[in-house]
Amino acid sequence: MFSKACEYGIRAILCIAAQSPQGTRMVLPEIAKAIGSPVPFTAKILQQLAKSNLVQSNKGPNGGFSIPEKDLERIKLKDLVIAIDGESLFTDCGLGLKTCNEEAPCPIHHTFKPIRTQIIAMLETTSLKSLSEQLETGDTVLKV
Repeated sequence: MFSKACEYGIRAILCIAAQSPQGTRMVLPEIAKAIGSPVPFTAKILQQLAKSNLVQSNKGPNGGFSIPEKDLERIKLKDLVIAIDGESLFTDCGLGLKTCNEEAPCPIHHTFKPIRTQIIAMLETTSLKSLSEQLETGDTVLKV
């Protein structure tokens, strides 16, 4: 459903979100290791997230990536998906056809449409704060 970059982006921002309330900044190698992603690939993803104002990037000896605590509730999973994968998940045909619509539906159009609606609702309502809290309590994990 998500691209590999988006999957790693979600993992990376959740690692950062889990540390941000304590005022801790995470550095690139630490994030890459935590999410099991190559450092250059992680750097590219974090650059996209910083450009979209979803993470803060600070340079220098005390630098690293962080998210202001006030933004943890504001940032939703949908914001991450759009920043990395664009809006195709929300608009494109489930089979990748260019002409799929209500008048000319693909074979899965009517089955996929309500599922897509549920996915969009979940992405629009799920905040970084709720997900990072689940990580903090040990209810969820990012790496097995």
